[in-house]
Amino acid sequence: MTGVLLPLTVAVPLLAAAMLATVGTARFPRRAVLVVVLAGLLASNASLVGAVRGGRVIEHDVGSWPGGIAITFAVDLFSALMLVLTALVTLSCVAVAVATEVGRNRYFPSLVLVLYAGVCGALLTADLFNLFVFVEVMLAPSYVLISVFGGRSRIAAGRLYVVVNLLASTVLLAGIAAVYGLVGTVNLGDLAGAARSPAVALAAGIVLVAFLVKAAAFPVYGWLPNTYSATSPVVAALFSGLHTKVGVYAIYRIYALLYDGEPRYLALLVTIATITMAVGVLGAVGEHTAGTILTFNMVSGIGYVLLGVALFGPVGTSAGMFYLAHHMVVMASLLLATGAVLATYGSQHLDQLGGVARREPLLGVTFIGAAFSLAGVPPFSGFVAKFAVIRAAVIEGQYIAAVTALVVGFVALASVLKIWRNVFWGRMAREEGERKRSMPLAEMPRVRRALVLPPLLLTLLSLAMGVGGEPLLAMTERAATGLVDTQRYVAEVAGR
Repeated sequence: MTGVLLPLTVAVPLLAAAMLATVGTARFPRRAVLVVVLAGLLASNASLVGAVRGGRVIEHDVGSWPGGIAITFAVDLFSALMLVLTALVTLSCVAVAVATEVGRNRYFPSLVLVLYAGVCGALLTADLFNLFVFVEVMLAPSYVLISVFGGRSRIAAGRLYVVVNLLASTVLLAGIAAVYGLVGTVNLGDLAGAARSPAVALAAGIVLVAFLVKAAAFPVYGWLPNTYSATSPVVAALFSGLHTKVGVYAIYRIYALLYDGEPRYLALLVTIATITMAVGVLGAVGEHTAGTILTFNMVSGIGYVLLGVALFGPVGTSAGMFYLAHHMVVMASLLLATGAVLATYGSQHLDQLGGVARREPLLGVTFIGAAFSLAGVPPFSGFVAKFAVIRAAVIEGQYIAAVTALVVGFVALASVLKIWRNVFWGRMAREEGERKRSMPLAEMPRVRRALVLPPLLLTLLSLAMGVGGEPLLAMTERAATGLVDTQRYVAEVAGR
C-alpha cells in the first residue's frame, strides 16, 4: 500500500462531514453516507494491517514538502491495529445510534466523522504538534456530542468535560513548546532518545501528564465517570473506544521514542497504573446506576493498559496492547447493551429495573458474556488479556501490581454482577416502598433487534479473541517489538 493514501484516511471523513453539514439531505442518505464512509475506512485500515504486519513502516510527507516542514504521516503495526479497532467501535456505536434518538439529529453524522478524522490523524501523525492539532480536532465535536445527548445533567457534565480537556490541552501545548524550545524539532523521529537529557525528560513529562489526564489515570480520573455517565450510552461507548485510548496510544508512542524505554521512570508509571486499577473498580462497587458502574470500570481498565507501558519491553507492551484491544471491544459492548435498556425502559438505575433478561434473553446473553470478559472469566478475551498482563508483571518482578490486577478482576466481576442481578435477573416488579417505574415492565415495549445486534457481535468478537486469540497475540507481540525497537520507525519518519 502506498503512503500517498494515508492522508485520505483523514481527508475522506472530513470532506464527508462538510458535505453532510452543508447539503440539505434527508435523514436516510445522511445515515447511509456515515455508515458507508466508516465501513470503507474499516476495510482500508484492515488492509493497512496486512501491509505492515511484517514489520514495515509506511510513511508519507503530505504535499511532498521537505522534511521538517511537511506534515508527516506514518503507520506501523501498532497504529494500524488501533485504526482498525477504533473504526470497528465507531461503526458499532453508529449502528446503534441510527436506531435511537441520537442518530436522528441532523448533525450527528458530521460530528462523528470529524471526531473519527481527528482520531485517525492522531494515530497516524509522526509529529508532536500535529498530534496536538488532531487531538483538538477530536475534541471539538465531542464537546457538542456530550452536551447535546443524554439526561438532564448533561450540561453540567459537558462543562466539566470542556474544562478538564481544555486544561489538559493547555498543559499539552506547553509541554510541546518546551520540547521544541529545547530540541528545535517536534518530529518524533528526530526526538528519538531526546529525553536522555534531564531538561527534555522534564518537558516530555509535561506532555505525558497531559495525556494521562486525557486517559483518565490516577489521580485525575474523576472527570470521566462524572461526564460519561451523564451523556447518552452511545456517546459514552464512542468516547470509551476513542478518546481515552488515543491518550494511551500517545503515552506508548512518546515513551518508546523520546524516553527510549528509560527504566528509571517506570516505577512511577507502575504506581500510577496500579492505583488506577484499584480506585476505578472500588468506585464502581459503590455506585447504583449501570452507566456509572461501567464508567468506573472503564477507569480501572485504563490502569491495566497503562501497566503495559510501565512494564516496558516486548512482553509487557504486548500484554498492554492485547488488553487495550479487549477493553475497547468489551466496554463498547457493555455500554451499548445497557444503553439498549435505557432506550427501551427509560432507566439505568438498579432499583428501578429487574427481569430484563427474561424478556430479552439475547440482550441478557450479550451483557453477561461481556461482563464475564471484563472480569477475566475464561474463555473470553478478558481472561487472555488479564493473564498476559499479570504474567508480564510477574516476569518483571512487579508482584504488587500482579496481585492488584488479579484482585481487581474479582471485584470487577462483583460490580458487573450487581448490574446483572438487579437489572437483568431480579424480579419484574418492585414492592411498595421502592422507587417505581411509570408502568410495569411487562407492559413496556421490547428492545429492538437493531439495538441488540451490535453489542452482541462485539461480545462474540470478545469470545473469538479468547478462544482463538493466538493470531491477535502474535500480532501484538510483533507490534510491541516494533514499538520497543524504534530504529525502523525513526529511519522512516526522521526529518530529512
